[in-house]
Amino acid sequence: MIDNPFRDRLAPAVAPCLKLLSALHLTPNQVSCLGLGVGLTAAYLVATGYFLAAIFTWWASRFLDGLDGIYARATKQTSDFGAFLDIQLDMLAYSVMIAAFYWQFPHLAWQWLIIMLAYVLCISGALALGSFETKQGIKDSSGRGLRLAAGLAEGGETGFAYTVFLLFPNQLAVTTWIWIAILTATILARLILAHQKLKDH
Repeated sequence: MIDNPFRDRLAPAVAPCLKLLSALHLTPNQVSCLGLGVGLTAAYLVATGYFLAAIFTWWASRFLDGLDGIYARATKQTSDFGAFLDIQLDMLAYSVMIAAFYWQFPHLAWQWLIIMLAYVLCISGALALGSFETKQGIKDSSGRGLRLAAGLAEGGETGFAYTVFLLFPNQLAVTTWIWIAILTATILARLILAHQKLKDH
């Protein structure tokens, strides 16, 4: 829900970062992989109990995730493979974080399992509905290489959920269920939207 507005505001502010990436002769796909590496580091920090460091590291990984597409467009290096790689690495980073939370808080195993299952439905719904929207000629203003249908729970909201988990670990029995409810609302909203848009096709 907040991803596209954030990207719109991020693009004009990262010119120095783009110059640095260009000076280092990095490709957008390498930036995507770097973002994954930082995200995996965040997961390790969660698993080993360094929660505040994990928060900052996670958001650094998400900054790189937002930067790779901006860099690709600015340097005319966009590609379908780059868009494919980006979503694959994103889902790997999100999922490994849940595995790290399970490692640190195994007594909430059912919540972590449900969250992982909800991620599968969220991303498959976003990709499928986005594909059908493209097929129907509905304009996409997100600027992404791979179209994703909008939803209540996207990357930004996931980052905020992880931040709340780490800042208030004693409240996880409540906050995990709130996050599950938000994910469920996203799944159902996309299902209703798909029914409305696709039932006559």
